[in-house]
Amino acid sequence: MPIYEYHCNNCDKNFELLIFGKEKPSCPSCSSKKVSKLMSACGFMSKGSGGETVKTSAADSSCTGCTATSCSSCSL
Repeated sequence: MPIYEYHCNNCDKNFELLIFGKEKPSCPSCSSKKVSKLMSACGFMSKGSGGETVKTSAADSSCTGCTATSCSSCSL
């Protein structure tokens, strides 16, 4: 089951929830159902050429214009 990130429009807090099926999210702080789904930065781990573990995420981009790790405008 996927874990989603949300923002509560009532108490202004961000939170993560494990959602099953068509379950409707509610804020764990104030129980409000007025929440917005956030765009999550995905992350992954891989092995480098020397066998070392390399961690990265979309937020690790050196581009200051976006959070993508690869785009044609900044040649990353």
